[in-house]
This record gives sequence, C-alpha cells and structure tokens, in this order.
Amino acid sequence: MTALILNELDYLDSVLYYPVLVVILVIAGFYFSWSTKLVQLRMFGESIRVVMEKPREEKSISSFQALMVSTASRVGTGNIIGISTAICLGGPGSVFWMWLMALIGGASAFIESTLAQIYKRRDEHGGSYGGPAYYIETALHSRFLGAAFAFFLILTYAVGFNLLASFNLQSTFAVYDFYQPGRTSWIIGAVLAVLVGYCILGGGRRIVRVTAWIVPLMGGIYVLAAIFVIVTHITILPDVFMMIFTDAFDFRSIFGGIAGSCLMYGVKRGLYSNEAGIGSAPNAAATADVSHPVKQGLVQMLSVFLDTLLICSATAMMCLCSGVPITKGAAGAVYVQQAMIAEFGGYGPVLITVCMVLFAFSTLIGNLFYVDNCLNFLHKKVPSTAFMVCYRIIAAIIIFIGAGMSMAAAWDVADIFMAFMCLINIPSCAILGGVAVKAMKDYEKQKMAGQNPVFLAKNIGLDDANLDYWK
Repeated sequence: MTALILNELDYLDSVLYYPVLVVILVIAGFYFSWSTKLVQLRMFGESIRVVMEKPREEKSISSFQALMVSTASRVGTGNIIGISTAICLGGPGSVFWMWLMALIGGASAFIESTLAQIYKRRDEHGGSYGGPAYYIETALHSRFLGAAFAFFLILTYAVGFNLLASFNLQSTFAVYDFYQPGRTSWIIGAVLAVLVGYCILGGGRRIVRVTAWIVPLMGGIYVLAAIFVIVTHITILPDVFMMIFTDAFDFRSIFGGIAGSCLMYGVKRGLYSNEAGIGSAPNAAATADVSHPVKQGLVQMLSVFLDTLLICSATAMMCLCSGVPITKGAAGAVYVQQAMIAEFGGYGPVLITVCMVLFAFSTLIGNLFYVDNCLNFLHKKVPSTAFMVCYRIIAAIIIFIGAGMSMAAAWDVADIFMAFMCLINIPSCAILGGVAVKAMKDYEKQKMAGQNPVFLAKNIGLDDANLDYWK
C-alpha cells in the first residue's frame, strides 16, 4: 500500500513539473524580464541600497525585516540537502539550471512582491498585510481564486515544506554513532516541534524578531565555510565550472530521460529553493513599511539572488571542489557530509549539523508566518485565539511527523502542493503585471528627478478608492 501511494505521488509530481510547470515558469520568467527590461540586472544596485532604509514608523516592519522573513523561508534545508540531491540524482549540470531559474526568476519575484505592496491592506495597529490571495481578490475580483491560493499555500508550507524541513534536519544526524533509525529521528522531531511551537505561539512579530537575527547568522557561518573550501581548491575551480557546463548542455542525455535529467532537477530544486513566482514571499513583502511598492519589490528580488546565487552556489562549489564521488546513494545529507569530512575532518559533520539546525529552524518559523496570513484571509479577519492555538499545536505535530517520513514522500508532497500554488499565482501575475510595470516606471521617473519615490495610485492610473492601504 505504501509503495502504491509513493508511486502515485511520484507520478503526479512528474506530470505537474514536466511539461506543465517548467514551461509556465520559464515563459513567465522571460516575459517578466522582457516587460521590466531586465529589472533584476538594471536595478540590482538599487535593491541593495533600499534594503537598508528604515521604516517610516518607528515600530513598523522594515524592508530588511521583511526580507529576513522571506529569506528565512527561502534559505533553508533545501539549500543544503536540495542541492546535494539535485547533483547526485541529476548531475552537476543541475547547478547551471538553478542559476538560470534564479536569474529569470528575479523578475517574477519583483512583479509578485510589488503587486503585494500595491494591493496590501492596513491592520488595526497601522501596519500592513497582504499577498497573492489579497491582490487576486482585489484586482481580479475573485475571492474564490484567492481562497484557493490561500488553501494551497497552507498545505504547502504548514504541511509539505515543514514535513520536508523536519526530515532533512534529522537526516543530518544519521552520521553520528548515537543515531538509531526509527528512534533518534522521532526524538529530534519532538525537540524541534517544541522549539518551533514556542516561537509561533508568540505570533507574527516574535517570528519577525527571531528571523531578523538568525538568518544573517546562519548564512554568514555557512558562506564562510564554503569560501574556505573554494579558496583552498582554487586551482581546480575551472575544472568544476567545466563539469557544470558540460553536463548542463549534454542535450542527448537530457532528452534521453528528461524527468531524471539535470535540467529537471535544476528547475525543481531551484524553484523549491528560491520560490520565485510561487507566491510565498509577497506575504512577507506586504508587511514592510515603505514609501513606494517598488522598493519592496526590489528587496524581494534581492532575496532570490541571496538564496540561489550565494547560498546554493556555496553548497554546490563546496561539494564539487571536495572531490567526493557523485553517487545516487549519497543523495541528501550524505554527499554534503562526505564533502565536509574531506575538508574539515571530524568537524565537518558538526558544522553541517549546526547549519542545518539553524536553516531548518528559520525555514519552519518563516513558513508558518505565511500560513498565518492566509488563515486571516480565509477567515476575513484574525481567527480567534483558541483557533490559532489549536492550529499552531497541529503545525508542531506535523513537524514531529516529518522527522520520521521517507525522503521520497517528503519531497513529492512538498513539490505537488507548491506546483498548485504556482499554477494560480503565475497566471494572476501575468494578468496584473502591467500594474507593477507602471509602478516601476513611476519609481524610476521620481528617482531621475532626484526625489525619494512616494507612491500615489493616480500616478499609475489606479483609483485609490479601490486600494486599502494607499488611500
């Protein structure tokens, strides 16, 4: 029975991704890149500048804090385990296709987060909230479609991604002598569930505070370790890049079995890692207090690059420079740990475990921030305290269950739910993308005039009576 369920999950996963989702994502990425005139490259410097701007109100959420929430979800166990899995099962060429997904996905991230800012709503404390469910309801006048998106986001983040993050974390402990399959994994899951439960029971603002310090810490530790490995193997770096590009453009191999090719693994793991276009980051983007929606669109675009071009590349270079043989059996934590043992000896697994603990923890609480927002949408208000406490306890139990799942089932469940989110959000962004492009042009016009851009709905042809926050 279990084997039958796994086969069905794997079949659905493969159908959704190829050709459906791959085609949609690639076309959308190129379309948004064209319509914004490559905003992800043209305004990269501006995105770095605005990320450090302070919010207009002292106690409001800043661009940086909103970036850290979305980065907490983006930068997680998938940046370590996901990259290892892609390389071992798809080949080194997977890294190139992940890079490409990030480059074109930056434009998708800009569009969706700018829209989230334009159509965000004001809360009772003067702050803001929003996301795809809200801009679908407001601009496309379809509460049903917005509710469908919110439903799939809840399934994706509270169930799929959190099952996977929990599984990935406990798998890194398998290298230690004390690890006992079927027992240690449940203990780790229980500890993780309790810690995450404590954070999420404090609500969204506690999540923001925690991620604001844990994300820079975890990213810094991991990137420094990767830089050390790359520098000590600088002479073989050209060979590593040659390996990546040669495998990436081995089209005979790709078309001989595309479902298991480097292209497919690069796209799937790249999408899972950077989340550009699937509609998650806009939920965090809408909370930032900025003078113009485009500012947060640029900031969330930067998050895609931080995730894939920095953290994912760090994992890939660290593994490929180590010289550890690439085998299907090493997919997951094993390949990364073997690479770290080759470089740091007995300290290698410890370093990976510490990074995985930080990455998984930040991912879990960042994911549940998004879920809170969509629960509010479905209820048309903030749910009762009793409801939220029950939901958060269930969310913690799901984290506990994930620690004992199989790797294949965890990946398939996460992929499938994420695909449904994307199939709603991308077409919605394509329809509404012109609004974000007009906002971008308005922003650039004010910048050229030497002004600090301020958003007025009439400047882009919108009636502010139809907007909530920007009246």
